[in-house]
Amino acid sequence: MNCDCQIDHFSQTLLDSLKEKLKRFLLLITAIGPGLFLVGYNIGTGSITTMASAGASYGMTLSWAVMISCIFSYILIVTFGQYTLVTGQTAIQSFRSNFGTKTAQLVLWSLIISEMVSSIGVMAIVSEIIHEYSKLFSASRDGISTILITMVVGSLIVGMLFNSKYGLVEKILIVFVTIMGVSFLLTAMLVIEDPIQVLSGMLPSIPNEANAGLIVAGMLGTTMGGVLYIIRSTTVKEKNWNISNLKDEKKDAAVSAFLMLVLSLAIMAAAAGTLYPLGLEVDNAIDMVRLLEPLAGQFAITLFVGGLVAAGISSLFPHYLLVPMLLSDYRNQRLDLSTTQNRAIIIFYALLGLAVPIFGGRPVVVMIASQALALIVTPLVLFLMWIQINKKKDMGAHKAGLFKNILIGLITLFTLFVSIIGFLGFVNL
Repeated sequence: MNCDCQIDHFSQTLLDSLKEKLKRFLLLITAIGPGLFLVGYNIGTGSITTMASAGASYGMTLSWAVMISCIFSYILIVTFGQYTLVTGQTAIQSFRSNFGTKTAQLVLWSLIISEMVSSIGVMAIVSEIIHEYSKLFSASRDGISTILITMVVGSLIVGMLFNSKYGLVEKILIVFVTIMGVSFLLTAMLVIEDPIQVLSGMLPSIPNEANAGLIVAGMLGTTMGGVLYIIRSTTVKEKNWNISNLKDEKKDAAVSAFLMLVLSLAIMAAAAGTLYPLGLEVDNAIDMVRLLEPLAGQFAITLFVGGLVAAGISSLFPHYLLVPMLLSDYRNQRLDLSTTQNRAIIIFYALLGLAVPIFGGRPVVVMIASQALALIVTPLVLFLMWIQINKKKDMGAHKAGLFKNILIGLITLFTLFVSIIGFLGFVNL
């Protein structure tokens, strides 16, 4: 009898302990919601293609560029979030009040247009990947129609967004970001046969090629689109954080940048450990699916496809939300996804995904165009914020010091260089 009581007591204690740990984990996830929003947006099909291509072509030798990119992103994420916490204004609102309506609208429309193109590219790649993977289970090897895939995926996202609030969107993104992260990390562990060789390839170097500088600049610019930092200030405000949450904001930014780094390196390592030794190159995400399948086996490729789809969907949520968020931000209103206007915008962005499946085109070219457009406005966004964080009347004790000014100045000049490269690449498409 006593034994039964002891077992029951032990079971109850264990259950209470698990509940407490789960509660703490959920509180942690809730605390870093804005950061996960950025991860979901940033680690999409475009970033995956870039990292996979770099890993297949150069092994891990460009991993240092990813690290620098994530460090730059962390500094900028903290800067934009901190400005909103201190002043109560988001980036768009502050641009409008400090630099005028035309400047704010220039930033606004540049981001909206680039996101329209990006939405087309992301959905095209997601549908192409699912179509290619479905061929493995099709007797005729035709696979599921990309038009049907686009309609189903788009409808599911639209359905989940209708009547949702920002807090629910965060929770949905947590699910997809978790699936993406676990899938890519497991894939890397499964397909890498010689981890020592992969790790040894992380010694910093620049490929001995004529366009090596362009390659490195492209790698660094992959995770540094200006829209990230505009979204950052908006999501921080949606979270209802204030000046007392400065430490939370830095912790959240650190988690965001760290996850971007880990996931980017995992994708690069998967390609570096399998395709690089064989001299196989990757031009887009679908190439990696095709090349990995005979090398890694069906289970590993299933994990990788799951990660790719989760990455695409976790990017599409922010893409569909971006315009309603930006317009609400511009008008200094709370985001309400149940309004007719916002629902119409979400449906419009979902319909854009049908462009490539219906009319044709190369998804990777569409993604390159969207990234080039996004990079063009980035130096302007950073320059405007650089001016604002030096205003004593707005920032008070949090006004930028000498060291921070040097950092932001160097990063702004760097993004200007990358934006020029991106513009030239866009012109030559």
